[in-house]
Amino acid sequence: MLSRRGLLAGSALALLAGCSPSEPAPSAPPVPPPARPSAPRGPVTVQRVHSAARGTDVDLVLITPEGVPASGLPVCLALHGRGAHARTFLDLGVPAAVTQAVRAGVPPFAVAALDGDHYWVGVGGDDDPQRMLTDEVPGLLAAADLRPASAVFGISMGGFGALRFARAHPDLKAVATASAALFVSWPDARGRKVFADEANWRAEEPLLHTGELRPDTLGVWCGEADPFLAADRKLVKAVSPAVARFSPGGHKDEYWRAILPDVLAFVGHRLA
Repeated sequence: MLSRRGLLAGSALALLAGCSPSEPAPSAPPVPPPARPSAPRGPVTVQRVHSAARGTDVDLVLITPEGVPASGLPVCLALHGRGAHARTFLDLGVPAAVTQAVRAGVPPFAVAALDGDHYWVGVGGDDDPQRMLTDEVPGLLAAADLRPASAVFGISMGGFGALRFARAHPDLKAVATASAALFVSWPDARGRKVFADEANWRAEEPLLHTGELRPDTLGVWCGEADPFLAADRKLVKAVSPAVARFSPGGHKDEYWRAILPDVLAFVGHRLA
């Protein structure tokens, strides 16, 4: 007959055997990333979605004003610069700036940012950010209970992409660029080692297609110490945009943060 001590010892051995290193305890299965975005649950949501046009997963960052229902808001796309990503707009303080703009009287709107690359255009291969914007973003915004994008704002490389997007979508209500990375010649563009060849660059370069841009919807901002200042001045001269602001500053976050209120007011009033 087993003693009480022997019974306890046997039970402990059985427990140890059941939790041996060769048979780890089962864990909960990982939660897969959302295939489609959900409606924003707060002023900022970041969701991972798949882009067939880019052949990869990308971040979708949705920003809405605090205290304003997100459902049905008009949308401004936000295109980041080279080496940055969609979350860069969070680092630049866009959530607070959007809220402040709305509280100051700008009609409310949402900002949608995604991850892009190579000047937001197709340069050969299976990665085409411009096709993502045109073919996939409308469905993503609808799934998030937002209206289709009717404005676009781009910084640096994103400015190039915003102008390219505007050429294909002349019905946009607002197009804003900050320090747009534009190229006045093929040798200048070739040095970036992005475009497949000169024909690829010529097909995409905004400065070679200024007649396709609408002056009344365009706003251009650039710092007076920015390396793209001459190219942006050439854009302004060719298009005569509704707003053209050149002020002290370089190709830096500090400059972009400083002009955000002006840019958001420009976009918001035209989206209303």
